[in-house]
Amino acid sequence: MTTIAISHLGCEKNRIDTEHMLGLLAKSGYGVGSDDELADYVLVNTCSFIGPAREESVRTLVELAEKGKKIIVTGCMAQHFPDELLAEIPEALAVVGTGDYQNIVSVVDRVQKGERVKAVSAEPTYIADETIPRYRTTTEGVAYLRIAEGCDYRCAFCIIPKLRGNQRSRSIESIVAEAKQLAEEGVREIILISQITTNYGIDIYGKPKLAELLRELGKVDVPWIRMHYAYPTGLTAEVIEAIRETPNVLPYLDLPLQHSHPGILRAMNRPWQGRVNDEIIDRLKLALPDAVLRTTFIVGFPGETEEHFQHLLDFVSRHEFDLMGAFTFSPEEGTPAYELANQLSQEVMDDRRHRLMALQQPISLKKNRAQIGKIVDVLVEEENPKTGELVGRSARFSPDVDGLVYVTGSASLGSMVPVKIVDADVYDLYGEVVL
Repeated sequence: MTTIAISHLGCEKNRIDTEHMLGLLAKSGYGVGSDDELADYVLVNTCSFIGPAREESVRTLVELAEKGKKIIVTGCMAQHFPDELLAEIPEALAVVGTGDYQNIVSVVDRVQKGERVKAVSAEPTYIADETIPRYRTTTEGVAYLRIAEGCDYRCAFCIIPKLRGNQRSRSIESIVAEAKQLAEEGVREIILISQITTNYGIDIYGKPKLAELLRELGKVDVPWIRMHYAYPTGLTAEVIEAIRETPNVLPYLDLPLQHSHPGILRAMNRPWQGRVNDEIIDRLKLALPDAVLRTTFIVGFPGETEEHFQHLLDFVSRHEFDLMGAFTFSPEEGTPAYELANQLSQEVMDDRRHRLMALQQPISLKKNRAQIGKIVDVLVEEENPKTGELVGRSARFSPDVDGLVYVTGSASLGSMVPVKIVDADVYDLYGEVVL
């Protein structure tokens, strides 16, 4: 049996692509796993979103090439630089784009016959549905569910539309069918992902249909449905009402705000957002008083002055987000921001990121400490074999990007149990199972 080791890099959208390729290869009789030492081929699903992600992808590919491994390169870097990869890495026997992963079996078949394959559509248009085999790589209680792919916006710093194409949504019926499949497999938390979740359905229904989708998913027997990447402008009264009235939809809002200053937002080609940040956040807090608000910001965008940055600091102080991430600007060739004047030094950007996170930490600590004494549901995902301590997440925390709940007591992996929170720090909560 031909064996293929799969190495996954990048975001949860890339993870779903990986899971479909695993499912397709396994269904076709290939042996799949993660041990590249024993495999005949190594499939590397790469990321090319920002410089550090590309560096990690290149480092992985070079290390495998130096070992003499036969490599199949998929994902965003394959979409971004297919010819360069084939030219510079002789061990790369195939490159497969983000809109072509559904053909992975035929690609591997061709490689085995001695062919060097370039399977990269100029513009990705494919999106997998519930009929495509999938082998999940997350913990047993969690699954990502992609409701749309690609993006129609053209933010000045972002290369995603070039790498993943324009938005293409799945039908409500298709999404609900997959959600039911996942529930039958024992999944307790479904995380809806797309580039802009609040724009779901515009391309196929002529208008956003997130509210309708949430209400239909509310009929699926799964305790938690979580959304990622909700543009604040798309959180309409209808969407807020659907969140409030659908018990298994968590009031967890991941708002990719990027900045607060209208001038910087205009330069980012996000001018619509600058007019509504304060008003929308205040409205969300009023409409969903129990909502967990998470956001991310970019510091050091070209032309960002100390005054612009102070505006962002004041904004974060004023709104006190539960959770926040911050990134320094990464100039991406092929995006408008790459050519902008007044690029800041990495030293200045790093300093601003440090200052922003230092401001956020006591806010996060206060929010977490407010959980002490409460009894919350925790999805148990790991167990420390030495101490017996359980590790999981409450509804406040999304996988990989947020904190964890460390729990004493007994519970099975993948189960959801009531936990009394007894302590908290900046990032994590600590509790004990309530019998």
